[in-house]
Amino acid sequence: MGRITEDLIRRNAEHNECVIFSLEELSLHQQEIERLEHIDKWCRELKILYLQNNLIGKIENVSKLKKLEYLNLALNNIEKIENLEGCEGLTKLDLTVNFIGELSSIKTLQHNIHLKEIFLMGNPCADFEGYRPFVVATLQQLKWLDGKEIERSERIQALQNFPVIERQIREQEKAYCLRRAKDKEEAQRKLQEEQENKEKKSRPGFDGRWYTDIAATLPSSVESKDHLQAPAIQEGEYTKKELDECEDDLEFWNKPSLFTPESRMETLRHIEKQRKDQEKLRGKKKKVKLPRTLITEDGKALNVNEPKLDFSLKDDEKRNQIILDLAVYRYMDTSLIDVDVQPTYVRVMVKGKPFQLVLPAEVKPDSSSVKRSQTTGHLLICMPKVGEVITGGQRASKPMKSTSDSSMEQTNKRSQQVERLEVDPSKHSFPDVANIVQGAKHMPRRVRSEPTITPSEDDPDFEDNPEVPPLI
Repeated sequence: MGRITEDLIRRNAEHNECVIFSLEELSLHQQEIERLEHIDKWCRELKILYLQNNLIGKIENVSKLKKLEYLNLALNNIEKIENLEGCEGLTKLDLTVNFIGELSSIKTLQHNIHLKEIFLMGNPCADFEGYRPFVVATLQQLKWLDGKEIERSERIQALQNFPVIERQIREQEKAYCLRRAKDKEEAQRKLQEEQENKEKKSRPGFDGRWYTDIAATLPSSVESKDHLQAPAIQEGEYTKKELDECEDDLEFWNKPSLFTPESRMETLRHIEKQRKDQEKLRGKKKKVKLPRTLITEDGKALNVNEPKLDFSLKDDEKRNQIILDLAVYRYMDTSLIDVDVQPTYVRVMVKGKPFQLVLPAEVKPDSSSVKRSQTTGHLLICMPKVGEVITGGQRASKPMKSTSDSSMEQTNKRSQQVERLEVDPSKHSFPDVANIVQGAKHMPRRVRSEPTITPSEDDPDFEDNPEVPPLI
């Protein structure tokens, strides 16, 4: 069962930055709250308070909420209207589907002069003869009752017939209170019987504990034989227990009961007990999840997509690389993502869940890069392919084309085979570094200067021409 705690109020005050002293609106519906407490001390500034669909049996601890304008207590276990005189600003009160049988208790709302609207439908008092005229005449400040506007003629007529109507209401209230007292006694008797039945079932008898005590006294040989049958016996007992619980559950829901606060509490206790039993069963049946196999025993990587993410794998031949686009969740923190690139596969851990993909070609892990989009959150992994192909455990170099060949291909559109020189490794000779500068015999011909030939008079072919000027 729930209680109103400071932590509960703070969790429901997110719109006010979890500050509760200045809170003006609070919603605590469907929290299985049994008692209305602490709110008038912690939330003095409240104007709107939602407490519908709980188990509150009494209106209390709200009298200090002077600014409260709307109070919703529908679908609770309230039997009497009380302790609302201090809510000076109350304009709307919702008490739909409660157990209010003392209709005369609405007189306490005469002090709430600003009260304009009230809901009492679904209560036992709403079935009383003269219910509406009694409320209209008692609370003259009201403008609406059960969603229907109160007309002036209706109020005048109700005031005229008020003495007769009040007498009728008193008689019906008295009869209801007698029935209600009997219902309380019957509910108390059933509760005592259930407790006695539980105590009888919990007493030692012919059950698992008795069997365990007997087995402890048997010899070891007999004990070892029975040990093989123990799991089957336990399983049978477990199944029998489940069947008994199902039968009890069907019996409970098929049993007729009155609509009273006690029956509502009993139903809730039964549902809570079922929930606890299911949690225990889940805890027993829960199996340890084995880690997913990513690489087989023979070293073969498997394709795994445990986080169930969309992806695309592209082979970019122009840039000689493989690109993986992984659709990671947009608002996930990058610290929850771990990328591991291997030569033959890539693995991405997303919140501990593996995504693994075998690559169509060998890549270079050291040259790979990872980027993440700030708009879509996608993960882009670029993995350059290696320039060599692995065949039979040996690497064979791909034939590389020379620049001249490539230019000839572009111009003449034909390929020429490149001749390669075979060098005997045993005849390798290293140059003599000490004598590398000696002699001019290795000088290139274009650098070597030609000797100048000068004609001489002793030469038989020499002819002195006086018209030719002398050489300087």
